[in-house]
Amino acid sequence: MTDIKPVSPFPRILLGPGPSNMPPEVVAALGAPIMGHMDPAFTAIMDNVRLMLGQVFQTRNALTIQLPGGGMAGMQAAFTNLIEPGDTVIIGMAGYFSGRMLSIAERLGARVIKVEAEWGTVIPPEAIEHVLRREKVKAIAIVHGETSTGVEQPVAEISKLAHRYGAYLIVDAVASLGGVNVPVDAWDIDICYGGSQKCLSAPPGVAPITINERALQAIRQRKTAVPSFYLDLTLLEKYWLGNPRAYHHTAPVPLVYGLHEALRLVLEEGLEARVARHRRLSQALVAGLEAMGLELFADPNHRLPSLTTVRIPAGVDDARVRKALLNEMNIEIGGGLGPVAGKIWRIGLMGYSCSKVNVLLVLSALETLLKREGYRVPGGAVLAAAAVLDNSGNH
Repeated sequence: MTDIKPVSPFPRILLGPGPSNMPPEVVAALGAPIMGHMDPAFTAIMDNVRLMLGQVFQTRNALTIQLPGGGMAGMQAAFTNLIEPGDTVIIGMAGYFSGRMLSIAERLGARVIKVEAEWGTVIPPEAIEHVLRREKVKAIAIVHGETSTGVEQPVAEISKLAHRYGAYLIVDAVASLGGVNVPVDAWDIDICYGGSQKCLSAPPGVAPITINERALQAIRQRKTAVPSFYLDLTLLEKYWLGNPRAYHHTAPVPLVYGLHEALRLVLEEGLEARVARHRRLSQALVAGLEAMGLELFADPNHRLPSLTTVRIPAGVDDARVRKALLNEMNIEIGGGLGPVAGKIWRIGLMGYSCSKVNVLLVLSALETLLKREGYRVPGGAVLAAAAVLDNSGNH
């Protein structure tokens, strides 16, 4: 006998750095009957996932798949497959998640050159080129949408530099894929990985990834074996593309169902329309925050549409406000990480959570709680946001 009750979480309005809320269609898909991971009916679903991921990544890469594991599995796979001991790697360091790239590369025995920028700013492409002129570099790694800072990095410019100097480009699109433009082929990205739980609004636990033929050839010609069996892309390729398929792992079947439905909804909305929605609602949120007299954190010329960072006013208690948002208003936003912990809030508008209702709701809630904290709120945040939406023709 046990007095432990069944799992029954209270539904939250998820406006943090991820996960986002899931559409009803995705929630329903998670409850579909489970199948064997080698069942032809299931592998047909895998084929659809691969096809749809290609459209969302905007690529013709054959090896465009989902990995079992969160966004970190994508990061781990990208580095573990491409990088060998002694390789020189440039990592653009301007946030928390680039620090994880650094840790992985060092564990693999790479020689890492950090090109750093202040948090909240972009990595200057010219600083990367300065290194490329004097070093033989195997790969450059950059976080496209850095959720610790709310900055969108200039991937297209960095890609041109990488290939001019014969380096591969690894891009982290965990916080941008499905909500911000990530044209893999147009930007000539060699390996790009994303997350399921952010702008795609699928359940956490699977990591979309795409690898072009140039990077695959480098992986196939490694001097040493890929140190991770689980994330070896040459083995995963045989599971996803083999004829017959080679058994590799037991796929997280319900999560694949969920990703399938999430991708279907992305394409039903239209990728261009979805990107425009994220940009438009982000602009409305920014207008509302500025109407409250709050200062935005990220470089205004490079703000990430899916996540907005705002400085916490002096005298306002970070933890108390976020706790009240969660417990009283059922809204989750994120606090700062690393050097900006306690200094900024991170407000995510991702996928299904990116809606007019949620923008107006979080602005109204923040106005109420900031007044409680003794912060003098000028007022008009909701009106400022609504004006942006009305002018953009949002319904």
